[in-house]
Amino acid sequence: MQDTTAELRQRVRDVSRRYPGSQRAFAEQIGLDATKLSKSLTGTRRFTPAELTRIAEVTGVTVNWLLNGGDDAETAVAVPRRSARSEQGRGGSGDAGRYQQILDAAWHLIAERGYHSVRVSDVAQACGTSAATIHYYFPGRRDLLIETLRYSVKLAFDRQVAELHSISDAHERLLRLVELQLPTEGLLRSEWSIWLQVWNESALDPDLQVLHSDSYTRWHDTIARTIRQGQQQGVFTDRDAEELTVTLTALIDGLGVQVLAGRPGRTVRRMRQVLRDFVEREIVRH
Repeated sequence: MQDTTAELRQRVRDVSRRYPGSQRAFAEQIGLDATKLSKSLTGTRRFTPAELTRIAEVTGVTVNWLLNGGDDAETAVAVPRRSARSEQGRGGSGDAGRYQQILDAAWHLIAERGYHSVRVSDVAQACGTSAATIHYYFPGRRDLLIETLRYSVKLAFDRQVAELHSISDAHERLLRLVELQLPTEGLLRSEWSIWLQVWNESALDPDLQVLHSDSYTRWHDTIARTIRQGQQQGVFTDRDAEELTVTLTALIDGLGVQVLAGRPGRTVRRMRQVLRDFVEREIVRH
């Protein structure tokens, strides 16, 4: 369970006040009953990890900032490199609000239809605005793909910080990381779709390869950090943490691609079991 501190409550108050609309409208936007939001802000109820993730998504901040007061504060998982856009969302209004609306629309369209099937006019129609407005924030269609990748990294980072913030046992944390990376229906499957398309484009675009490498490094480092922590706690084998990380992330990637490609017998349930078996067999100390 999350530790709801006075500092966290104050930061949520700050972003909710800058949100265009009433507190009730803010509560509805994050999928929370207004009464529950009020109780969370007064300290009589704790925010859940899902609620913190949604608050960060709606307001453009990070869960790390909400919990720890800084986007790059030391936390349970590796911190991503900050995008040039990362400060635009703080507060969720004005130009930042329009930018986030466009990014959300582009992210969902690319995830659902594919990058090469989405036109700038499609994004404009989804936002109820003009193509010129889209180009103001994103000069070219390639910029949309780049920013949707950065957005996917932020979503994953927020989710992991919120879920792992209070888990000190490395074994439990690693299993939770695996669970958070499964391509289940909804948000996670859409994230996988974005990553799959970025992998495809990166094979032909050296500049995109650099961005992809920076983004993927955060995930790799999070796994490696968790394995090393488990070794320090005496719950994981002393095998080379880097090699274990390379193997585990490759296994996750390969199985995820097979699930999305619809290979017979490759289900999320099967993927989960294979990964948990690997952790138990190759990483856990016996």
